[in-house]
Amino acid sequence: MKAFWNNQLIAESDDTIVIEGNHYFPPSAIKKEFFSENDTHTVCPWKGTASYYTLQVEGKENKDAAWYYPEAKDLAKNIEGYVAFWKGVEVKE
Repeated sequence: MKAFWNNQLIAESDDTIVIEGNHYFPPSAIKKEFFSENDTHTVCPWKGTASYYTLQVEGKENKDAAWYYPEAKDLAKNIEGYVAFWKGVEVKE
């Protein structure tokens, strides 16, 4: 699977995990130069507290476009640290 934003490949992996329709990419699959952490957090009752990244590509920003669970709850341990996308990020094969 590949993730694109602003015509830039930002993540690629043969080993994503699909949960609730979202592909979660292993941390090693993201191109870290396009990601910066921010202070946004949300809580999922069964996955835990999510942290968010802002994407930065060619001078454009997409705040909170990627999220991950740094300390996932037991039911979601298999995606701990894995990164998922929304807000205009295109994920495709």
